[in-house]
Amino acid sequence: MEELRGMPVVKHIAQGVSERMEKLAERGIVPTLAVIRVGEREDDLSYERGLLKRFDSVGAKVVGKVLPEDVTQEELIKVLKDCNHDDGIHGILLFRPLPKHLDEKAIVEMVDPRKDVDCMCLTNIAHTFTQSGLGHEPCTPSAVIEMMDHYGIDPTGKKVVVVGRSMVVGKPMAMMLLKKNATVTICHTKTKDLKSECKNADIIVACAGVAGMIDESYVSDGAIVFDVGINVVDGKLVGDVKYETILDSAAMATPVPGGVGTVTTSVLLKHTVSSAENML
Repeated sequence: MEELRGMPVVKHIAQGVSERMEKLAERGIVPTLAVIRVGEREDDLSYERGLLKRFDSVGAKVVGKVLPEDVTQEELIKVLKDCNHDDGIHGILLFRPLPKHLDEKAIVEMVDPRKDVDCMCLTNIAHTFTQSGLGHEPCTPSAVIEMMDHYGIDPTGKKVVVVGRSMVVGKPMAMMLLKKNATVTICHTKTKDLKSECKNADIIVACAGVAGMIDESYVSDGAIVFDVGINVVDGKLVGDVKYETILDSAAMATPVPGGVGTVTTSVLLKHTVSSAENML
């Protein structure tokens, strides 16, 4: 089985980003991302560490906004509005899901669509679903597409099963795969006979957020598996796929860590640079 590592894709993206950042630097502009985190969720912290490293590697900036778990709706909205009005901030990332006492739908709509680098607000979601070419598509599904392109995986005409239906990954992932002419089935944890659906797939994108739910019994010989899951089990980062069990069946697969998540932070950087360019 060929292991699809994220780092070669990261290096390719970094080359293109560095050239664009040099032009911005000539105008005194440093692409800057505001990261807004509520609480101390381990998966958020892990992702934040990765993006800090990625941005720092090319000289881009990250401004952290850490709020307590019991933050009020009004306090969080004020932080978002401040970021919207700060000309030195080009992108905004709000970690989700938010605590249950907050109205997440109302909060994400407060993000300026021009600075929405991870497709949180309805305006950019609409652009993704209509494939208008405007706005930024979600970073994680975009990372999967970046990896497909880099490794020469053409989903045209292929049966692709997306296991997950969130607005963060599953649903936009399906739309983006349709754009690349794949035949897409969206499944989830309630799907009847999920195993058979996956067995019939040429490509599986696992993004249900359930640690180790996909094993060798779900993967047909020669299938390609993209594991988008980020789960913390006993202090270790694991995916939605039991990676070691599919080594003899899958033709290609992404590991966790070191796969899609690695590329996601580079896509976030790429989007932040684009926002800086668009605000000139």
